Amino acid sequence: MELQYLTFDFSEADDGSGGFDAMASVPPRALPALEEEIAQVLDWAYAHFPEGPGPLDESFTWDVDLQATSESSTQQRVRYVPGARRFERESMGSETLRHTLTLTLAGNADFCAAFRDAFIRDED
Repeated sequence: MELQYLTFDFSEADDGSGGFDAMASVPPRALPALEEEIAQVLDWAYAHFPEGPGPLDESFTWDVDLQATSESSTQQRVRYVPGARRFERESMGSETLRHTLTLTLAGNADFCAAFRDAFIRDED
């Protein structure tokens, strides 16, 4: 599958298991497309490896961690108060500027091999 927003870094253990980490930051208008891409990755994992998600040390084949943050900016009207040498601020509302989603998938050797085949392109 071709991914537009997610680029995964892979960390491999000696036994072939490992973890895939991706982070994408997008403006609000692109959030639905990023979420759709993450949904495709997770749907693939659930369909191909139904023995997850869950802790690998409890015999699950894969696990997932998904986190999100939003950055916003608050516009303010500022008024200087002469003589008092201070400023008064009035909030004019806030605007979301950017959403950042972090997706981490960990899996056993079979999961990692299949994930690489499905989502990682060789950069030869």
